Amino acid sequence: MPRSAASFEQIPVSDAEAGPYALAVGPDDALWCTLVHAGEIARLTPDGHLDRFPLDSASCGPSVITPGPDGALWFTRSRDHRIGRITVAGEATSFPLPTPDSGPFGMASAADGALWFTQLHSDRIGRITTDGRVTEFPLPLSGAFPSALTTGPDDALWFTLNQAHAIGRLSLAGDFTLHPLPTENAAPVGITCGADGALWFVEIGAGRIGRITTDGRIDEFALPDPASRPHAIVAGPAGDCWFTEWGANRIGSVTPDGHIEEYDLPTPSSEPHGLAFGPDGALYVALEIGAIARLAL
Repeated sequence: MPRSAASFEQIPVSDAEAGPYALAVGPDDALWCTLVHAGEIARLTPDGHLDRFPLDSASCGPSVITPGPDGALWFTRSRDHRIGRITVAGEATSFPLPTPDSGPFGMASAADGALWFTQLHSDRIGRITTDGRVTEFPLPLSGAFPSALTTGPDDALWFTLNQAHAIGRLSLAGDFTLHPLPTENAAPVGITCGADGALWFVEIGAGRIGRITTDGRIDEFALPDPASRPHAIVAGPAGDCWFTEWGANRIGSVTPDGHIEEYDLPTPSSEPHGLAFGPDGALYVALEIGAIARLAL
């Protein structure tokens, strides 16, 4: 049974049309949030100060954001097919990609000092250096819809293949390994590296949380509501992982042994997407209705 929403604080950051989507903590200890429908990046400090930085295109679709090795924030622009960069002072630039209409989406910093990203529409994984040089690695299958991406404990890139219902691994040398999921139509989206050294992911199509070890062993944990549509997942400070249930208006946590707890969000139909732990130890959740929810743990 989901717990009460009484512990949540809801912080307005935009109108509903702006669409808060993904969150990351910057080197300035502020939360940075993409406003996917407004073409803006928002910055929220733990004491509640909010800044919004318009990008050069209101329709560029800033999606996933992550801190880079150069002290800036990097993000994918899924609608104009560019990679964006913004300094902590709010100065933004962007870089074009070689493949037209590729749809960059997931992004993570890697051990080689570059940023790696998925390309939804072109079945590629991309790599961009901090000076803007791009390399692309074609997947060994088509129509896979590579989505979220994270760095594993083995320094490789691990990513979800939403339409291939599989988890992929790409070494820094460019070698692919694919791991099909046991559940049909799982449609994995979010992925994160857990404290247990495994990769944890969500299956939006099957209503499950998955775990894969670096040698390819897969476990799946069914959510109480199979139609909850889990979307994003992040590793927590206590060794568990936290995830959003976009279709059920909840967030949840899962322990390394698969125990699941769920929490109702305070506003109905708030459309929770990305989430991140802030420098204050609280969990922050981007709500597409125009707010960020804060849960003090």
